[in-house]
Amino acid sequence: MRFAISIPQFYADGEFDPAAFRSYCARVEQLGFDSGWTQESTLSASPQFGPLETMTYAAACTQRLRLGCVVFVSTLHSPVHLAKSIATADQLSGGRIEVGVGTGGKHRPFAAFGITGDRYVARFTEGLALMKALWTQPRVTFDGEFWQLTDAAMEPKPARKPYPPLWFGANGESALRRAVRLGDGFFGAGSTPTERFAGQVQLVRTELTERGRDPADFAIAKRLYIAVDDDASRARARINDAMQRLYGRRVPDIEAACVAGTPAQCAAEVARVAEAGAELILFTTMFDQAEQAERLATEVIPQAG
Repeated sequence: MRFAISIPQFYADGEFDPAAFRSYCARVEQLGFDSGWTQESTLSASPQFGPLETMTYAAACTQRLRLGCVVFVSTLHSPVHLAKSIATADQLSGGRIEVGVGTGGKHRPFAAFGITGDRYVARFTEGLALMKALWTQPRVTFDGEFWQLTDAAMEPKPARKPYPPLWFGANGESALRRAVRLGDGFFGAGSTPTERFAGQVQLVRTELTERGRDPADFAIAKRLYIAVDDDASRARARINDAMQRLYGRRVPDIEAACVAGTPAQCAAEVARVAEAGAELILFTTMFDQAEQAERLATEVIPQAG
């Protein structure tokens, strides 16, 4: 069982404190967290730093901590640019980058990124194929529906060979099967209740068996939005308020998927997620992040194991 923690990236104009950020990253590494993760939301009223830039800064503040984004909505990216940026970050970090990808669904603002929403799944899969080619082949000739390259080279490749682990954010059955077909792991969403996540894990494991893939080579993770407080009602109120700021509205189903309460209550919920099949649990805290990381490491994780 491995535990990960969110990297701070919600800052309004002028709020960022470099010293506090460096201290946070160094401390979560000392506390033994396996990895630190960002998320992506390019167009949002909620002030949020870009994931790759935040990951790269965190890499300079740490030595061991693996660093990831779950997820890049890769349909909205040029795969050539994204492949280059990820390879660069992986070199700068000494091979510590993890990559989450997702289609983003059909309701993304595609026009803002100069593309259309039709065939977005085909765009997603083709973009991944092109990135993998750029990361692994000395010269790339690629004749796709959306992108074409002729004898193109991209150097340097990622430090991690053949490329950083590719986690798929997925919810529906077809997306989960796609994750098994094309990815290295499945990352359950923070908005997904534990009971539904358990069903997703079973589908993934069945698909792995049917495709003859070794489950040991395909990781399963789950994001948990979490708030620890000796006052359980205060914890619930604070996490609900944070979710409203993140999503721009109250979403009862998402609030219900969040974990909030005393250390013992949180530990019990963490244990349920592990029993559902999560091998890596990403704690995503939305306030008092340094204090929350301490409490998770010293009060919640020991009880959850």
